[in-house]
Amino acid sequence: MTNGAENTGGRGGIPWRVIGWSIPALLLLLPVVAMQLTNEVNWTASDFIFAAVLFGSVGLAFEFIMRKSSSLAYRFGAALAVIAAFLTIWVNAAVGMIGDGEFNLLFGGVLLVALLGAIVARFEPAGMARAMIAAAIVQGVLSAIGLTMDERGGILSMAFIGPWLLAAFLFRNAVQDQRRAGATPQA
Repeated sequence: MTNGAENTGGRGGIPWRVIGWSIPALLLLLPVVAMQLTNEVNWTASDFIFAAVLFGSVGLAFEFIMRKSSSLAYRFGAALAVIAAFLTIWVNAAVGMIGDGEFNLLFGGVLLVALLGAIVARFEPAGMARAMIAAAIVQGVLSAIGLTMDERGGILSMAFIGPWLLAAFLFRNAVQDQRRAGATPQA
């Protein structure tokens, strides 16, 4: 038997996990409906598999975030980082940030820096803040290079620096939360 708090997010009455996992399922239904209404949307089976894996990965990341820390700053920082990663993948898969060339593959390096930094930091907030700053720097360097190839794409990709830096700020706030609570943050 499952714990009621697990399904309701500890708030009683609202099945947060069911709602959370229903959102990706509904998002996968949107192209199915759109394909019935217009010829402009034409997803293949591989498109649906890609989207399902991506949505599932985001869902699992959110599950991990909720279990890792009860700090709202940590949760919002981690959620913002996951959303930034999701959008980076989605935009590059759909149209590419910088034109439609192979340069877009380099944005995987931003995600790699963020993920490896998080793993090295053991997902602790101080290290996560540093990992997000590193991801923002890599994003900025790639965006600056991209400006020379595709001005509009370079500007778009520069906008992604913001979420990485905001996530770093929120992780720093989570460190302060730990200190106020009397816990010793790990670097």
